[in-house]
Parts: sequence; structure tokens; C-alpha cells
Amino acid sequence: MTQTTALRARTLRAASATALLLALCVGATHAQNTPQAPGPKPWQDRTLSPDQRASLLDKELTVDERLGLLHGPMAIPFFPGMKLPEGAIGSAGYIAGVPRLGIPAQQESDASLGVTNPGNVRPGDTATALPSSLLLAATFNTDLAYKGGVVVGQEARSRGINVQLAGGVNLVRDPRGGRNFEYAGEDPLLAGHIAGAAIKGIQSQNLIATMKHFAVNDQETGRNFANSVISEAAMRESDLLAFQIAHEVGQPGSVMCAYNLVNGAYACGNDFLLNKVLKTDWGFKGYVMSDWGAVKATDFALKGLDQQSGEQLDKQVWFGDPLKAAVQTGAVPASRVSDMSRRILRSMFAAGLFDAPLAVNVDRAANAEVSRQTAAEGIVLLKNEGNLLPLAASAKTILVVGGHADAGVLSGGGSSQVTADAAQIALPVGGEGMMAAFNRMNFHPSSPLKALKERLPQTTVRFDTGRYAAEAARKAKEADLVIVFANQWMAEGDDAPDLSLPNGQDALIAALAEANPKTVVVLQTGGAVAMPWLKQTPAVVEAWYSGDRGGEAIADVLTGKVNPSGHLPVTFPTAITQYPRADLPGLGLPDGQVFDVRYDEGSDVGYRRFAALGQKALFPFGHGLSYTTFAYSDVKVTGGDTLSVSFKVTNTGSVRGKDAPQVYLNRRPNGPAKRLIAFSKVDLAPGQSTTVTLSADMRLLSRFDAKAQKWVQPAGRYEITVAQDAEDTGLTASAQMKAATRKP
Repeated sequence: MTQTTALRARTLRAASATALLLALCVGATHAQNTPQAPGPKPWQDRTLSPDQRASLLDKELTVDERLGLLHGPMAIPFFPGMKLPEGAIGSAGYIAGVPRLGIPAQQESDASLGVTNPGNVRPGDTATALPSSLLLAATFNTDLAYKGGVVVGQEARSRGINVQLAGGVNLVRDPRGGRNFEYAGEDPLLAGHIAGAAIKGIQSQNLIATMKHFAVNDQETGRNFANSVISEAAMRESDLLAFQIAHEVGQPGSVMCAYNLVNGAYACGNDFLLNKVLKTDWGFKGYVMSDWGAVKATDFALKGLDQQSGEQLDKQVWFGDPLKAAVQTGAVPASRVSDMSRRILRSMFAAGLFDAPLAVNVDRAANAEVSRQTAAEGIVLLKNEGNLLPLAASAKTILVVGGHADAGVLSGGGSSQVTADAAQIALPVGGEGMMAAFNRMNFHPSSPLKALKERLPQTTVRFDTGRYAAEAARKAKEADLVIVFANQWMAEGDDAPDLSLPNGQDALIAALAEANPKTVVVLQTGGAVAMPWLKQTPAVVEAWYSGDRGGEAIADVLTGKVNPSGHLPVTFPTAITQYPRADLPGLGLPDGQVFDVRYDEGSDVGYRRFAALGQKALFPFGHGLSYTTFAYSDVKVTGGDTLSVSFKVTNTGSVRGKDAPQVYLNRRPNGPAKRLIAFSKVDLAPGQSTTVTLSADMRLLSRFDAKAQKWVQPAGRYEITVAQDAEDTGLTASAQMKAATRKP
């Protein structure tokens, strides 16, 4: 093509775009200035699909009204002297509506663990605080995930919030990740189903949920500049599969793209992730919103981004005047801008935001009970030598040490922080950077110490802060039993430098265990930690961040009122050297310097990599003890088109309990491959049995062929194991499968 011809083509394209823009302006302006006919408008017809209604309404928008739906500010007092946007109730973000057409404003709030009130922007407003998502994943119970989502959605809508920035789906690739507690573990099947069920529960209350952070956003260190380098096949088989399953289960109205880069392109301007994978391959019908401050240019619109959020944190409002100018020059087609607004309207129609849903009735007591039930079912009994737990009735004196157990239970920090009670205790942590304002250790006022005293009225229960290890050890010698609470506070914006417990708590536990061999350790952590004292402590409980009724739940598990049934959704390693990146990539680099995070492990995340390398974990994925015992038998596997597994689970102990049987792929026709392919949760009385039947998702039996762009399941024999964790030999069987393929 000659330069003259190319110039003429560009001129024609620009003229065409300008003509289309003018036509949209003239038509919409005419509609705005012409009196509306009385009666219902076409887009108000509820018999039409959300897509049809959105298309009809989108045609009525002026250019400025359309652009107004594509960007919006934060709605919290993040900067000194900042005022709330007019019409904002005060939450994470705000997108102005169009009153002329009855389009409501979008009131956006964090997050997956409950409705937040950042900076007390809504004075005195409190909400139910659910346990961390990692604890939720430890329940292996999608019904509880859905119920928790209902709680969040119900309480959000009661405040006028109609977009909830939940739920988190990123896989836990590194145990030091600052936001691991907001996610649902290291396995794509478990994470996808748990997060998907929570999203479905939120949206059942007539509001939009936002699946996040898309994608491969696995560390906080340099999160704005980290470039995740991973092959397409590996990504499809791990992180993207978790998102795909969550999308299929939850059907979120929105997806939030992440801060990081993926294979050289920012996630919020990543054509492959947003246009190819999300919108084309998965058929996502909703809209992509940016994370706050993650937009770098106007052309992100061409690459799949539909809405700029938290615009004050960006260099400019890219989706305002710059986008309007880009349409006028033909750099961005006007049809693409219309697609952006139509997608937003489509999700608003699908969620019922236009249709005056029934008034919501919030029962805080009932919601608190959901939080307590979830906490009790997600607490994991890691070790219990000599059946030290549940607490023996013969213990006349118990010493509780550390962890601020007298005050409440720890929660994770950052934008997900929920104010559950006006009496919530916050201890300043300090620091610098954008997230420093959020750096406070918050304790929900649900005291494990108080709950233990209530449940053990005949026992003398004393407390020591643990500030001085020698003094705590002296008291430990005088007690029949010691319970030490150890805390690891994790937060958005910060990764842990290592797996140790901070502030000398490992030394405190060791001193207590030496002073009293009957020492129980209760961990309140954001994920896996090292346990150099493990051989000296007969009982260890992982309580995670247990929500606003966590103290009661912990006491119920320790005393046997609740039989623990949590199972690890992440691997607990013996050392960080068992992970592919012992040194955190990007640590110490200045802001603005892009660096690579190379995922050489590919799709072998967590237990998958441990199995591939023959490594043994401190506690493997799926591990979790009970006060009873379970046995598996009568395993039957059928193949052909679908791999189906049935087996009997029997409670062989003396008390009622819940079990989470897990089915793993061990070997495919082309070699070993450890994959969780199915799981369940059963509740059995002593001596009771039940038969469980599960089917495998073929994507977990397959490899993704990036060249052919399809999942490929070769014909041959597939070996599976019904097991209690990823390292359990369990019961093995196999079946012959037909060759199969599936589109991405």
C-alpha cells in the first residue's frame, strides 16, 4: 500500500468514525430533547432477555452519558480533603447513573469476606465478618460458600450497594502471598467451585459480583510491575481453569482485572486474557472493570477493558475525554464504546438492578450463625497425638497464652477488612506506601479465652499475654494443659518475607512446650507457616482468620462441641526451598521497574509439584484430622466417555463427624499426573455409611494443546485414588477412557 493510499484509508476510517459518533450524538440528543411517551419503555419489558434490554437502552444514551458509565472515582476518603462524589453512599467506588433513563448509579463495595466500611466512611456502620476465604475453602463445602455469599449480598444490598467486589479466585502459588487469605487455595477445582458458589450466593440477592483478580496475580511484592511469565497451556491448566470454573458456576456480572502484567502486557490491557480467553473462549457476557489504579492508557478499551475504576489512582481519566477523542479520530471504534456500555447495562439488567427487587430483610443474628458454622467447619486439626484434643475433662487448670486471645480473633488486613463490631480492636502496624493507611491488625471481639471459660465452668482457665517467654513458661509448669495462640497477620500490599511466626512466637511456643508437654498450638494465620517446634507439641490447630464468631468456633472445636472437619486447601511445606521461587521476585526493586516472575513449574501448583518432584510436605494438601475415624471401601470406576467414581464412606469411630473424601488422578496414558478431580463432604453418625458417586471434569484428565486450541484427552487407562489427602495412598482403581477433545 502506498503512503497516499494509506493516508486516504486512515482519513476515511476517521471520517466514518466521526460520522457514526455524530449520528449517535444526534439520535440520542433528539431522544433527550423529545418528550418521552407515557407508559413503559421497551427496555423495561421483563420478558426480554438482559441482552435485548441492554441493547434497547444503550441506543438511547448520548455519548457523554455512555462515557459516564465507563469510569468513576473512589468513594472513600483515601486522600486528605477528599470529598465523596455527589450521590455516593461511601464505599470502594462509584459510577454515576443516568437519571433521565432510570439507570441507577453503581455503588461498589469490597469484598469477599463481608461489606466493608473503609475509613468509617459510613459512620458507625458494621457488618457480618465472614471467615477468610482460605478457611472457607478448608470446609470443602460449596453449600457453606453459597450461604456466605447470600449473607454478603443481603447485607450489601440493604445499604444500597449494588456491586460487590467479590470473589477472589487467584491460586495460591506462594505461601508468603499477602492476599492468600482472600483466595480459595492452590487447586483450580476446589478454588473454582468454592469461589463460584460464593459469587452465585452474592448475586442471588440482586446485585453484581466481581470475580477477581484476573489473572495470575499471585504476589503482592511489586504487584504493579510484576510480569507473570507462563505458557498458555500451563496457564489454562491452572490459574485460568480456576477462573473458568468459577465463571461457569457463579456467572459473575463483572470481572476485575489485576495490577500485574501477564506475558508482557498489563492484565487490564491484555488482549489475550480479556478478548480472547474471557470474552471469546468462555463467552463472558458481562463487563471487565479495572482494579483501582490499574489503567495505563485509553487503548485498554481495545484490549478488552470496559470500565475504569478508582480513577483518582490513575494518571488520568483515560475513559473520559481521551476515549471520546480516540473515537473522534477513529483510534477506537464507536461500536466498541457502545459494546462497553451495553455490557455494563446487560449485567445491571441480569442482576435485577432496574426491576425494584423485594425489600431485603437482614437478620444479623442468623448471619452471624452462618459465620460461626463456616469457621467451625473450616478449622483444621493438623496434629493430635495421644488424643489430647478435645480437651480432657480431667484438666483442672488450663493456661491460655498469647495471640490477644483475651480480646478477640485476628483478621487479615487491606481492602477486605470488615468492621464487624463497634468494639473491634485495631492495633497500628505502621509502614509506608499506599496501603499504610490500612495497616492495622484488627481483632473481631469474639474472645477465645472468654468462650473457653464459658464452656469449661469447672476448670480454672488463666491467661498470659506471652510477652515474656520465661514468665509464660513458669506459669505453664503449674498448669495441667497449655493452649498457645500464635498469630501471623497478613495484608494486601505486603508479602511475608519468610514462613516464620513474627515477634518471637516460635521461641515462645518452644519454651511453653518444654515447660509443659501438654501444649496445644492454635494458629491464626493467612496461610502456611513453618513449625520448628512441631515435634515437641502434641496438638496443632489451624484456625486461619475465623470471622466475627471465631472465638466461639475455636472453643467449640477445642472442647469437642464441634468435631473438626476442615481440610487444608494449601500445602504446608517443610521449608520455602520446596517452592520454585525461594527468593521473592522483585524484592527490593524500586517502584516502576518491571520484573519477571517466571512460572517454570507451569501448571504444577502446590501439591501437584510436590508429587511431580517426589517431595513430602509438612502437612499435605487435603490433610485434616477428626475426633472420629473414617474408612473407604467398594471403589468402582467407570470410563468410556466420562470418568465416574463411586465408593463407600463409613464412620468407624465413636462420635458423629464430617469427612471430605477426595478423588485424585494419579496417572494418565502418557504418564503420572497428580490432580484433584472430585471431592465431597459427608456427615455420618458412628457406624453409619454412605455411598458417594462423583464424576470428573474432563479438563482435569486432559492437557491443553495451545497450538490446536483445545483440551485433549488421549484414549487409554486412567488411574485414580480415593484418599484423605494428596499424599495418602488411599484406594486405587482405574478405567479405560475414550479419546476426547473440548474447545477452550
